[in-house]
Order: sequence, then structure tokens, then C-alpha cells
Amino acid sequence: MSFTQLKSTYIDSLNVTLEEYVHNETKAKHFHIASEDTNNTFLVGFLTVPQDSTGVAHILEHTALCGSKNYPVRDPFFMMIRRSLNTFMNAFTSSDWTAYPFSSQNEKDFYNLMNIYLDAAFFPNLNYYDFLQEGHRFEFEEPNNPESPLVYKGVVFNEMKGAMSSPISLLYQEISTNLFPTVTYHHNSGGDPKNIPDLTHDALKAFHAKHYHPSNSVIMTYGNLDPKEHQKVFEERVLSHFSEEKFDFAVPDEHRFSAPKYVTSYYPLPKEECMEKKTHVINAWLLGPIYDTYDVMRARILSGVLLDNSSSPLRLALESSDLGVAPSTFCGLEDSTKEIFFSAGLEGAEAEDAAKVDELIVSTLLKVRDESVDVSVVESVLHQIELSAREITEGRMPYGLNLILQCLAPVLHGGEAVDALAIDNVLLTMREEIKDPKFIPNLIDRLLINNPHKLCLTVKPSHTLADELVADEKARLGAIQAELTDEEKAKIIAEAAELKRRQDETDDISCLPMVTREDIPETLAIPHVEASTVNGQTIYTGSVNTNGMIYQSLLVKLPALTEAESRLLPYLNSILTDVGCGQLSYTEQQARIYAVTGGLSAATVYQTDRKDGQLKGLWTLSGKALASNSTHLSDLLKETFFNARFDEIKRIQELLSQLKLSREEGIVSNGHMYAMGAASQNLSEINYLSEELGGMRGIQQGNQLTNRLKDVAACEAFAADLKALLEKLQAAEYELMAVSSVVELPSFSDYFTRTLSHEVRDHAPYQFPFAVPTDALNIGWAINAPVHYCGKSYRAATSGDADAPALTILAGFLRNGYLHRAIREQGGAYGGGANYNPRGGAFNFFSYRDPRLTETLQDFDAAIDWMLNTKHDQLALEEAVLGVISGIDKPASPAAEYQQTVIANYFGNTPDVREAFRANVLKVTLDDLKAVTEKYFVGQRADIAVLGPKEALEKADLKVYTLA
Repeated sequence: MSFTQLKSTYIDSLNVTLEEYVHNETKAKHFHIASEDTNNTFLVGFLTVPQDSTGVAHILEHTALCGSKNYPVRDPFFMMIRRSLNTFMNAFTSSDWTAYPFSSQNEKDFYNLMNIYLDAAFFPNLNYYDFLQEGHRFEFEEPNNPESPLVYKGVVFNEMKGAMSSPISLLYQEISTNLFPTVTYHHNSGGDPKNIPDLTHDALKAFHAKHYHPSNSVIMTYGNLDPKEHQKVFEERVLSHFSEEKFDFAVPDEHRFSAPKYVTSYYPLPKEECMEKKTHVINAWLLGPIYDTYDVMRARILSGVLLDNSSSPLRLALESSDLGVAPSTFCGLEDSTKEIFFSAGLEGAEAEDAAKVDELIVSTLLKVRDESVDVSVVESVLHQIELSAREITEGRMPYGLNLILQCLAPVLHGGEAVDALAIDNVLLTMREEIKDPKFIPNLIDRLLINNPHKLCLTVKPSHTLADELVADEKARLGAIQAELTDEEKAKIIAEAAELKRRQDETDDISCLPMVTREDIPETLAIPHVEASTVNGQTIYTGSVNTNGMIYQSLLVKLPALTEAESRLLPYLNSILTDVGCGQLSYTEQQARIYAVTGGLSAATVYQTDRKDGQLKGLWTLSGKALASNSTHLSDLLKETFFNARFDEIKRIQELLSQLKLSREEGIVSNGHMYAMGAASQNLSEINYLSEELGGMRGIQQGNQLTNRLKDVAACEAFAADLKALLEKLQAAEYELMAVSSVVELPSFSDYFTRTLSHEVRDHAPYQFPFAVPTDALNIGWAINAPVHYCGKSYRAATSGDADAPALTILAGFLRNGYLHRAIREQGGAYGGGANYNPRGGAFNFFSYRDPRLTETLQDFDAAIDWMLNTKHDQLALEEAVLGVISGIDKPASPAAEYQQTVIANYFGNTPDVREAFRANVLKVTLDDLKAVTEKYFVGQRADIAVLGPKEALEKADLKVYTLA
């Protein structure tokens, strides 16, 4: 056997077995998390410790996926996205590790992808032209004119320009740079745009040769497949070609400060924005190693006691302080580095108040230390940690990958995987330790008050910094261009031409494995949902695997609302579960909620009903808890729904300010979604509603509302409106839902229905209260970023139309065949493609972190011409079909699957409808694709919206809006 098993540990709280192996020859580690889950996951990771900010680890991650020894095609990663039934494919560059993960429910597909990933990681081609494409390169602004300005291009270069335009990204990097002055975290592992052009191709190859060796690797798998079969592939494809090498990439402990460090830095603020209350003030303390499981848990408990919710003393002090607008995004424990750190601070402060913010934080810590903390508060934090560890989540990443990532960093730094996953013994120890009344005071003293390795960081806004960065880049390029010889100019032109030739050529992809239609499951896995009547109430009860959790929801059929009430509803959703209840203040209610549940949330879902084509809404109030607290959760849902308080005016003002900041901070990372939403807003009722309530227009109106409600009288009137809106929901028709594998649901249903039972007085159905404008749009939204997010939208069929399957396929077909190459590879954007929105009847083109604007909009048009005027082969259609089926079949957690099915049924998206749509996707032909392209795009109106720097939007003759 090529591997030796070291240990096998059953983890009861997760219902998995962790198996640990070592490869006999190379000492490569393999960890397998054995589960009954069919969504199998693979990851290969390496400790990667850059010593500069050129982005070498990040650019290597991109370039490694551009062709390898056994798969010498230009872009196997993106090609395999099309040729597989994956449920997840990606690659990650962290601050000190790089990882390549994927998931699939299909065994054949899983091993196809494993072969691709192993070859890419260990035997990449690292072609010079792929380095130029993915990393950075020179080109002339006019490609064949050496007298035109010299410019930088490259996917990662533009990605990091976009990423580092976010104040939040800049703030994190400033914390890391200054808290770790001598180790790898001092540098920007993603790459600083100022430093990325310093990276050479030779340095990239050397970094791979140095770090990407089995002896410096860890391979992790999860799921129901046999790890011995995995190991056969590892051995055959990779490990048999290597022998053990000794590496010393261990990140040393940071040299400790003898006194706190004070740093001031800047971030760019658009000129049209006021600089008042725009400073970030952060305190951060360096703690201990990530692999010390017990000390990390103590730090988690301390962080939870101080910051978990609005009743926690430090969060309460920050939220209620007039020194800033809201607690910083970076409040809490950061465990992505070898040595973890704790931070707390304020956003929306004034620079001259930095010392006062520091004093507020320290005085609060001293007060907590001196007054101690009731053991029930600490028990509540332990409860939250246990609940978080148990919950099966399938959000942005598969559950198996979430488990793998929990133990990846500790393992790479010499810790034990089992300690990161099996926390029950740690919790038992902590439950004994917290009985000591000095537990929290001693931690505050040891980790914070008496810890001199403290950073006091002030990050101020600057109206000139963005221009200075642009000027610096132009000056650097100008100096380089002035020194270029004729031969060097000719080389730049020749390399650009050769890169374009490679991008335009069609690779022979026959070497790549592929699943086919025969590998696609015949039917869609949809849980059986059936309503019952208990105590006169309609209730859905789902008995599915929840790993000891229960999920409860009140489902209110949205009644008729006015336009003003519709605009108010998102604010009710945000505020409702964070205010007081009955006789309890908001701090008392928060403490009560988090002592027995994982939290409550309110939301609204709008969809067009498949049966009658009318826009409908469903308002939900939901919560989750350990099964042992099921009745407490029901009580809290009832109290929140009927007894929420709206008389805590300062609290409501605080919550609105926090909402404003979080919305604004999410724009840069989701700019393409906002661009598509803005472009398509006038094409249907639901699109208009989405933009008005949650799009760029919604953010703009929210900013204006928040400023207006600083007036107490205005906020009191707003609070009265919230109360009246909630009363309207209380009178509407409703149903209930409970999902658990542990609770005896039939008997629990009696308690749940009796607790939430109330009289229905309003049967008027929701009717769309807005008037949708008919104008075509050609607009821009000015944002604080040096890149663009382009959106172009056409009116299209809705989900029930016979053309919907073909339009769904067309989006992937255009992305695979034209847009990816034109926008990412040639244009240098981080991403681009097409998206069909069947609910809103819109077909969207988009780009993400894009250095171009006008040229990208032209590429959208060119994609349509390409579709109509090119002869396409059947294989391209098969790839697009696989991509759609993969998305349809992608699993959620068992609880989420059940909840989503209940909601889908409410809007007429029954299992029969969903199965029929999936079956029709498989019937789409190339002729169908051309037909819908001709029908919906040729000669039809197109609406445009672009997010980006104001000057570029104005230059493109867009009507420009701002969030101010």
C-alpha cells in the first residue's frame, strides 16, 4: 500500500469519520472525512508564503489552471466547468496557503475533475503567454502604435485593482501589514497593483518549484466514495513521480511589540462625497497560534462575550457611541493566519477622535473585567459555538468543503485536523473552566489589557488618493516607455499579437474528459412536501437530516400594500429582530434570543405566480435552534411577531446607519449583480421592484432616508409606520413550517400551531403598487472603484414560456463560446458572461472588475453576431446543457431543500413544473438557440447600466447617478 493509515476518529456531533493517512514515500498527507453525503469534495492545498506583494501565489493559482502536462490545452479549468456536472469548482489564494477544491455528485465526474486538478497543481505548463494573460503585461493603448500610451493589462492586475478599491479590503490589508511587520502576512498575498508588475515569469516558475511539492501538500476529501480509490489515483497520477523532500516553510511567530503601535493611513473617497464621519478606527491585538485548540476556543469565547450581539458589552458600547456610525466590519476574531488576532473599532468616525475610540474600547474591557460576567452569558456563547458547529450549511460552498476548510489552516501549520472538527471535548473542558468567575477577567487581562502587541489604526478618507494612484501609474508607465528601445517596443507589439492569436485559436480539447447526457440523473431530487392541518392551522413538517437542529418559519402571504409600505418592508425586515420585545429592551431581547437559538430573521420573497402570472409575495419570519430548544424558538417567534417594540428610537437610528454601511460596502464585491439589476429594472414589474427596494436605486433612497431620520421626530414617525406595517402582516393569511430530524414533529406541531395561532382579518392579495417607467436606460452609477461593472439587458420570455429553456442554455453558450474569451482573456476583466432571469423576463450581459467600458458593451453586441453568423458544433451545445443541469441539480442542505420546495410550491413552481423545465432543457437544439437570439435581440431594445468611476461614465455619455 502506498499510504499508511494513522488514525480514524468518529465525530458524533457531525456524524462523520475523520481518517488520516500519510503517503509512505513523499510524506504527503491525506485526510478523508467519510460521510453518507453523495456530494463528494476534493481539495489539494499547499503552504505558500510570499515574501513580497507581487501576488506571486495568486497569479500562480490562476496560471496553474491554464494547461498542464496531460491536458495541454489553454484553459482546462474553464473548459471543465462546461464539461462536468460539478457542484463547485474554484481555487483559493489565502494569506499563507493556496488550495484547489471541487465537488461533484457524480462519481465519474469526480474522478475526471480529480485528474485535472492533480495535473494542474503538480505538473502545470506555466506558459509565458498565460502568465501575461493572467498576471500582467505591457500593451500600447493602440495595440500597433508604439507612440500611443503604454498601459498595464492582466486579469489578476485588474482583479486586485477592483478588490483594493474597497475600503474594507484596504482596511484588512493595513491591519495585516502593521500587526505582522516581519512575517508573510505583512505582504498582500493577492498582489498590490503597485507591485504586481514587478513579478517575472521566472519568479513565478521558481515559486511553483519551491512550494508545489507533495511533501508540502495536504490532500483532503469528503463524501461517500472510498478513500482507497482516491489514493490509487493520487499514487498513479502524481505521487509515484516524487520522493520526499524536506521543506521549512513554517511561518515564524511574529516578534512581539513592547508597546502599542499607532498607524495612520488613507483610502480613496470620491470627490463628491463629504469627508465627515468617514474615518475607520481599529484596535487589534495579536494572540496565539491557530493550532492551540484550547486557547483558540478561549479566544472565541472571549470574542463572543464581548461582541456576539447587541447585548454584548463591547458591541453595545460601539453601537451606542456617538464617536462613530457603526461597529467596524472587523470586530471579532480573525483566524485565517497562523497566529490569530482580535480586533474592534468603529466605522464612520472622525480622525481626531481616534484616541477617544481607543479609550472607549479599553474602558469597556476594564469595566467587563472588573464587574465580571455572569456565567449564563458565557454559556450562551458556548451554545452559539456548538450550534454553529452542528449546522449543515450549503451556501456559497458545499458542506464538505466548509468542513475541510475548518481544518486546512491548522493542519498546514502543524496542528491536528481532528481538533478543528471534533470540538465536543473542548466544549466539555470549557464548560468546567467557565465556572471560575475569573475566567473572562483573566482572559481580558492576558489577551488584551496586558498584551503590548496592539495596533491602533486610523484609516482616513482622501479626495486626492485615487488621482494620485492613477498619476503614479501613468508616471511609472511613462518613464518605462521613455526608455524603451525600438526592439523592446516591437517585442511588446509582437507579444500582444501572439497572445491574441493564442486566444483566438481553437484548441484540440479531445484530451479532456467529459461526462455526457447518459451520466445525467433522470430525475431531479426534490423532497416530498405535504401540508397538514393542526389546531386549524396549515403546517409543513419536514423530517430530514438536520444534525440536531430545528428550523421554524412563519409564512405570511403578503397582503395588498401601498407603494410606501412596499418601500418600508425591507427596513422592517432588517430592524424587526434587533429591537426590544414586550417589556424587554433590545439588549435584553438580544441576550434572550442568543441564549436559546441561532437567531431570528425576517425576509420577503417576490415571484410571479406560474398559475396566473400575477406578482405575489411571501413574508417570512424564521429561526433556528438546537432541537432541545424547539419550544423556546416558537415562543420567540411569537413574541417577535406580536410584541416587537418600535419606541427605541436611538436603536432604530443605529440599525439604519449599520444597514447603510453594509449595503454600500457590498457594492464592489457584487457590482455585476447591481449592474444587471439596474439595466433590467424597466423590463418587468419584479425587476423594477427589486431595483427600487434592493438595487442601486434602493441603496440611494436608503442613504437619503437614513440622513433624514437623524431627526428624532422624523424617526418616530418612521417607527410608527413600521409598527402599522407589522400589524398589517399580523392580519394576513399565514402558514407554518418546521424542519428537523430530531424533534418529534407530529407532537411538536401541536405546540407550534397553538403558540403561533392568530386571527386572519385581511384576505386582500398583494398587487403591484408601482408604475414601471417605459424609458430605455443608458445610465451609470458612480462608485469608488477604478474598474467597471457593465450590464446590458434585453426583454425576454418569463419562466413559464416555451422559450425559457433555450434562453437558459443560451446564456452559458454565449459565455463559453465568446464572452469569456472576449471579456476576460482579451479584455482583462476578472469575469464576464450572460445571465437569463426567467422570473424577471430579462436576458443580461455583464462584466466584473473590468478595465474597459465601451469596448465591453461592443463585445456584448459582437456575441450576438457570433451566435447568429457562426457555424456551431453539437459539443458546444452539450457543454452548455451540462452547465445548466449542474446548476439545477446542485444540492442545498437537507433543511434548505425542504424550505425552498415549500416556497417554490407557493408560487406554482411545483415538482412537476421543475421536472418539466429540466426535461425541456435537455431537448434544446442549436436551431432553438439561434431562434431565440433572433427573436429577443435582433432589432430589439437594449438597456444599459454601468457601475464605475464617474469620469469614465461621463466620457461614455451615460446618464450618471450617485449614491449621495
